[in-house]
Amino acid sequence: MRLRFVGKDPESGDHGCPAVWVDEDTKKLVIQGVTANSDTVSRTVRDSPLPAHESVVRLPQRMIPLLREALDGAEPE
Repeated sequence: MRLRFVGKDPESGDHGCPAVWVDEDTKKLVIQGVTANSDTVSRTVRDSPLPAHESVVRLPQRMIPLLREALDGAEPE
């Protein structure tokens, strides 16, 4: 697996979260974020079931530029 680090929340300081990578082989995004609280999870499962192997994370709005960069890097060639 070849992960390309796109960036992390500029306000996270010495903490590593949230962050985003692009898997250069599959073009999938890898996202690290704050685990959503139970209220958020209970709301999201109304729209989409949450299997045991998945999780819901929250990303701050300031991460949008990094997500856009990651999405551009994941575009098919």
